[in-house]
Amino acid sequence: MRFINLTRQTEIGANSYFLELDGKKLVIDAGLHPKHEGEAALPYYRSIPDGSLDGILISHAHQDHIGSLPVLMRRQSQARVFMTHATAKLSDVMLHNSVNVMSRQRDELRIPTYPLFTHREADHASELWQSVGFRQYWTLEGERIPRPNHELTFEMYGSGHILGSAGILFRAEGKKVFYTGDVNFLEQTLMRGADFPEGEIDILIIETTRGDRELEVGYSRKAEERRFLAAIIDAFKKGGSILIPVFALGKTQEILTMLHLFKCQGALRHVPIYIGGLSTKITILHDQLASHAPRQYEGLQLLDSVGPHVLSSRDVQTTQIGRRRIYALSSGMMTEKTLSNQLGERLLTDSSQSVFFVGYADPESPAGRLKAAHPGDLVQLDQGQPSQRLACQVSEFDFSAHAPRELLFDYIRKVSPKMVILVHGDPPAVSWFDSRISKELPGTIVVIPEPGKEYEF
Repeated sequence: MRFINLTRQTEIGANSYFLELDGKKLVIDAGLHPKHEGEAALPYYRSIPDGSLDGILISHAHQDHIGSLPVLMRRQSQARVFMTHATAKLSDVMLHNSVNVMSRQRDELRIPTYPLFTHREADHASELWQSVGFRQYWTLEGERIPRPNHELTFEMYGSGHILGSAGILFRAEGKKVFYTGDVNFLEQTLMRGADFPEGEIDILIIETTRGDRELEVGYSRKAEERRFLAAIIDAFKKGGSILIPVFALGKTQEILTMLHLFKCQGALRHVPIYIGGLSTKITILHDQLASHAPRQYEGLQLLDSVGPHVLSSRDVQTTQIGRRRIYALSSGMMTEKTLSNQLGERLLTDSSQSVFFVGYADPESPAGRLKAAHPGDLVQLDQGQPSQRLACQVSEFDFSAHAPRELLFDYIRKVSPKMVILVHGDPPAVSWFDSRISKELPGTIVVIPEPGKEYEF
C-alpha cells in the first residue's frame, strides 16, 4: 500500500488522500479549502501524475470533501468516480453554488483564476459519476459483485454525518483498509448514527476533528435539544429574534427537524422561520430522498412541515427585523457576504437580539471571533465595515455532526487495527489521538501523515 496526504497542512481543510492498493491508484475525497483562495485552496494534486488514477471515491458532499472534484476529474479524466446516490444529488447542487461563489469572488477580490471550474464542467462531471449503494461490493470497473473476490473491491458504510455520507472499506490481497470519512456514532435529530464494520481492520484512516476537546459529562442530544428550546423561549421573552448561523447542507436540516418537533410538542407554533436560497435547494433534495437514504423520521417532508420563508441577500439587508422570529441562515462560520454575516451585523449591537451557535466555527472566522467575544467587546464581522460593540446575547449548543473523541477511540479499540492513520484534524486534535493510542494500544502503529510525503506500508 502507498499513501499520500494531499491536504496541504495537518488541519481540517481541502481533504484528499491518495491510496494505492493491489496496484490500483485511487484518490479518496477532493475538497476545497474554505479559508484559502485560488491554487492554495486546492489539495496538492501535483503529487499525482495526470491520467494515472484508476478511481476517485467521495465520502460525502461537504465542500471540504467535494469542492475541487471537477478540477481533479479534469486531470484524471480516465478515472471512474463513485459515491452514494444522495451524495451525487447533493454534490451537484453544492458544486454549482461553488461556481457562483467563486465568480463573485473573482470580481470582488480580483482573483483571476476563479472560478476554478465552470457550470458546464460541473454538469459534465456529474454525468460521469456512478452511484453505489450501502453495504454492496463494488470493483473499480464499476461492477457490483455478490461477494469479495481476489481483486480490489470497496463497500460504502453509512457514517451518520450528513445525508448520504459514507465510510469506505477496501479489500485487497486479503487485507482490509477502512476510511471513516466524517463520522458521527451518536444519533442526531435527523440523521442516524454511523453503521460501521466491526470486524478487525488492518489499516484504519480516521478523522480526528473533535480530538482537542472532551465530551461534556452527562451529555445527551435530547437534553441539549431541551436546553435549546428553553433558550429560544427565554430569548423571545426579551422581545427580539434569533439568528442561528448554519451550514446549508446538514445543519440547516437538523435545525428544521428540531423546530418541527418543537412545534409538534406545542411550542413555537406561530413562530416564523427563515432560511436562505441554497438551504432551500438542499432541503428540497432532503425531502425528495426522505425514503431513500438512512435517516430518522422516514418520509418527513421538512419544507411542508416547517413552512420556512426564504430570504435573499437584499431581504436580509433591508427587511425590518420582527419580534419572535428564527433566522437559520448560512454560512455556519458567518463568512463575509453570506446571509448570516449580513444579519449578524444588524443584530450585534441590540441587546434584545440573540445569536445561537449550533456547530463548529473556525476560531479565525467571523463566527469564531463572535463566539470568543464578551459583552461590550468590539467585534468586526465584515472587514469592510467598522467594528461594533457586542450587546446581543450569544449562546452555544453542541449539535456537532462529528463523533466525540471518546467514541472515535472506542471504535479504534473495537476494530483493533494494526495501523491507524490520523487525518482531518488540527494538530492538538491529532496529538490527543496519537498519545491515547500509543498509551492504550501499544500494538497499533500510529501515523500522522505529513502533507505531500509518500508512505509505503
